[in-house]
Amino acid sequence: MISESESAPQLHKNEGIKARSEYLRGTILEGLADFSTGSISADDQQLSKFHGLYQQDDRDVRAQRRKHKLDKAYAFLARICLPGGVCTPQQWMVVNDLANFCAFNTIKLTTRQAFQLHGILKGNLKDVIKSCNDVAMTTLAACGDVNRNVMCNPNPFETGVHGEVQRVVEEMDAHLKPQTPAFSQMWLDGEPIKLTVSQAKERSLDCGGDEMEPLYGTTYLPRKFKIAVAIPPHNDVDVFAHCLGFIAIVEDGKLQGFNVTVGGGMGMTHGNEKTFPRLADVIAFCTPDQVVPVSEKIVAIQRDHGNREERTNARFKYTVERLGKDWIRKELEKRLGYALEDPRKYAFTSTADRYGWVEGTNGKWHLGLFIEGGRIVDTEDKPYKSGMEAIAKVHKGEFRLTANQNLIISNVATEDKAEIDALVEKYKLDAYKTSSGMRRSQIACVALPTCGLALAESERYLPNLVTELEEILEKAGLQQDEIVIRSTGCPNGCGRPYLGEIGLVGKVPGKYNLYLGAGFAGERLNKLYKTSATHEEIVAELKPLLLDYAKARTDGERFGDFVIRKGYVAETTAGNNFHAEVAG
Repeated sequence: MISESESAPQLHKNEGIKARSEYLRGTILEGLADFSTGSISADDQQLSKFHGLYQQDDRDVRAQRRKHKLDKAYAFLARICLPGGVCTPQQWMVVNDLANFCAFNTIKLTTRQAFQLHGILKGNLKDVIKSCNDVAMTTLAACGDVNRNVMCNPNPFETGVHGEVQRVVEEMDAHLKPQTPAFSQMWLDGEPIKLTVSQAKERSLDCGGDEMEPLYGTTYLPRKFKIAVAIPPHNDVDVFAHCLGFIAIVEDGKLQGFNVTVGGGMGMTHGNEKTFPRLADVIAFCTPDQVVPVSEKIVAIQRDHGNREERTNARFKYTVERLGKDWIRKELEKRLGYALEDPRKYAFTSTADRYGWVEGTNGKWHLGLFIEGGRIVDTEDKPYKSGMEAIAKVHKGEFRLTANQNLIISNVATEDKAEIDALVEKYKLDAYKTSSGMRRSQIACVALPTCGLALAESERYLPNLVTELEEILEKAGLQQDEIVIRSTGCPNGCGRPYLGEIGLVGKVPGKYNLYLGAGFAGERLNKLYKTSATHEEIVAELKPLLLDYAKARTDGERFGDFVIRKGYVAETTAGNNFHAEVAG
């Protein structure tokens, strides 16, 4: 006879780490105070993620250091949240100055509209976090088993509702932050976390309160949770790739509410058929004042029903896949105490950014810049970091980080455009004018040398691949065609490769799985075309397809649609096209 203890499910070890952590404290501070090593304990590495920190090491020098019997070159990544990607010049300058004391002297713009600083020694972490808090930025919940930085369409004032949607995003982001006072006590000497005006209105706790987590409890969520808000016709945040999404419904220039999407996610594991990328289901419509309650209840559903035994199956997409979207809606309405409306019609046209000057409804101008790989660093031919520092010193508006790793200089008065343009040209930040359509449509994760999960290069590889493909594109007359190409160094999907018309996923050093056929508007996943392809094989496979596309495409046909129509890859299976009936 099996005893109750023997039949109880075996929880993943991380569940115990969280439960014993005293609300995310662990022994992190003790580990940081130990200067005999640059690392911290394995348990504290898991807990530090909730504080926005990842322990990493420079993998380029691992072998050399091992040869000399030296420890790994440990350092930390700090991820800094920016709800909706909005950043003031003052905030930019703080991040710029902090980057000067990091090993790579680089500001990294992420695919989730956040900043990343790599190469921080553990003794400097507190100064980094305090400096960010001084200008109302935080690393809290940038990582870990909680809701992370909430994303939003970064196009400022294209319509009158953009500001209204941004406020909803900031309120939702603040509401879903962990409430433990540990962050404030550990990093800010007990000072409150500084927030934007709309966030402060939503979040009354100043992190000096009781030892409790009213939403997350002692073990938080089974895995990370991601939210995005999109404003049609732009899907530049890839809303269907997220655990929870909100699609703004605008009628007669007024925000009516949002379609609610659940169950998206990109990550998978090579060789594990129980893991897979999944697009979100559209399940309901909610009004603007229902967004925060809906987000809270959905997070609570994942808290209560997510898989805490297998972390590879712990994301919300697997909960939705297992329980079904209809069950999720019924449970959501039960917890809300009221019924939601059915989804309303919408239409997306693209996941791309807009480049160059665009005038907003507020009479100000917004300049979209192309930042390859999202890397703001000074090189001999591209002094981007110095250029952005010079712009931040004179800019009177904001900056907007995009989900495609690019940047918008927003809210520029007409009389200030010439000064901004002159600085953009002086510091070679005008690549948006000369880059090919494919280059402007690329995303690459960081991968090597800092990411411990990377199986192959990504950010250091993709631009070189695009350069070689550009020779083919130019001969074919496709130089300005926006063909979405995305690369990641592993299958976790940080660069959302499964939504690339061309997707590359690292398999082993120098080899990638090649995917083709995603929808240009982000509503169809791609399919595996070739496994373990070398660079030469990737170019050889893509060349005839691109040449055929140039000759045989129909008017306005996108590359992802073309490879399906011509039979190069099969139509994606049912479950990835479920938006059609709603999108019309």
